[in-house]
Amino acid sequence: MVLCEVIKRTNNFITTSRLEGFHVDFTNLIRHRYSTRAYRPDPIAEELLTKVLEAGQLAPTAANRQPVQIIVIHTAGRAAELRRIYHREWFSQAPLLLCVCATPAQAWTRGYDGKCYADVDAAIVMDHLTLAAADLGLGTCWIAAFDPTAARDLLGLPAGVEPIAFTPLGYPADAAGPKSRKPLAELVRYEHW
Repeated sequence: MVLCEVIKRTNNFITTSRLEGFHVDFTNLIRHRYSTRAYRPDPIAEELLTKVLEAGQLAPTAANRQPVQIIVIHTAGRAAELRRIYHREWFSQAPLLLCVCATPAQAWTRGYDGKCYADVDAAIVMDHLTLAAADLGLGTCWIAAFDPTAARDLLGLPAGVEPIAFTPLGYPADAAGPKSRKPLAELVRYEHW
């Protein structure tokens, strides 16, 4: 059986490929990962959660400062409360939410202009989390349009810690649609602008 047959038979090819013993290569993983906006309530095994969190731990950060924290939030019975952070119903459908936070004071700062890389480091961690989740058959959806004040309040964040991005983490109950991306020629320049 080839991967394209697996994709034709199921909307969640990664889970099926894992169950059937396939190893999904990186190119296929990034082509087929999508922003999941419907989740099944099925619990996530602790070993799968650990693998996702380890992917965040292994993410590169500027000067290896790792100025991030990942908060794992259980959603059961908390839909109304969590809707304060982000209003979409599917935000709390998955059994877990992950929030990647940054501590700018701990991050590397470029000496030439004072650019702090805390947000960049947190974004790399979130990207590693979402790709690891997809590889394990779990759905995610990167969320930046949340209420930071509500997030700070509900998560009890101390001063100097910023919530950067959230994602639900669970088994998809929807299917990937077609991806729309700009042509490579519009995104890449060589040697100069």
